[in-house]
Amino acid sequence: MSRRLSRRSILSAAGALALPVRAATKVPAAFDHMLLGCGDLEKGIAFVEQKLGVQASFGGVHPGRGSRNALLSLGERRYLEIIAPDPAQPRSTDVRGLYQLDAPRLIGWAAHVDDMDALIKGLTAAKVALKPMSPGSRQRPSGQMLRWKALPLQDDEGGLLPFFIEWSKDSPHPSTDAPAGCRLERFELGAPQPAPLRARLSQLSLDAAVVSAKQASLRAVMVGPKGTLRLPA
Repeated sequence: MSRRLSRRSILSAAGALALPVRAATKVPAAFDHMLLGCGDLEKGIAFVEQKLGVQASFGGVHPGRGSRNALLSLGERRYLEIIAPDPAQPRSTDVRGLYQLDAPRLIGWAAHVDDMDALIKGLTAAKVALKPMSPGSRQRPSGQMLRWKALPLQDDEGGLLPFFIEWSKDSPHPSTDAPAGCRLERFELGAPQPAPLRARLSQLSLDAAVVSAKQASLRAVMVGPKGTLRLPA
C-alpha cells in the first residue's frame, strides 16, 4: 500500500538530491587566484593551453623572489597564475623552490579582502597566528606597476590554507585583462583528516570545500573552449 508523501518529505528529498550538486561546483567566495608552480614558464603555459585552448599571457617578474609568471582569467575577480623560476635572477632567490618541480602542480592560493587592517584586527582577536603583512609589486609588460598587500598565516597547513591579498585601489585586478574564455568550475582542498582543516577554515571565515584524500593537495577543475583541466592532473 502506498503512503501519501507530505510536502515536508518531498522538500527534504529534493534538498538531499540538490546538495551534492552544489558542493561539487563550489568555489570559495573569497577566492582570488591560485598558483600553478612549474619548473619552466613556457612549458607551464603550453601545459595549460593544451588542455583548455587558451594561452596565458606573460604577467611579469617578481624582483628578489626569483620568479616570473603568466596569467589566465577564470572569470570575474578570479585567475590562474602560472609561476616559474625567472632565469634572469639567481637560483638562490627562488624562495618557493620552483626550479625543483618536475611537473606542474598547485602550490598555493589567495583569498581577496577589501580591508587588510580590519582583517588583521579580527584574526588577531581570534588568536590566529600571522606572519607580518608585506607589500608586493610586479611590473607588467606595459611598464605599469601592480601593487598589493599580502598577509600569510603562520601555519598554512602546508599550503592548503591561503594567504590574504588586498589589491591597491590604483591597480587593476589581473583578471580584468588576462586572456579570457575559461572558468573555474570547482576548487577544493584534499586532506587525510578533513575535520581539523574544516575547523581552521571556519576560524578564518572561509567556505572552501574539504574532501578526504590520501595526500594533502589543492584540487581544481577548470573549463575552457578546448576541454577540461583537472588538477592534480
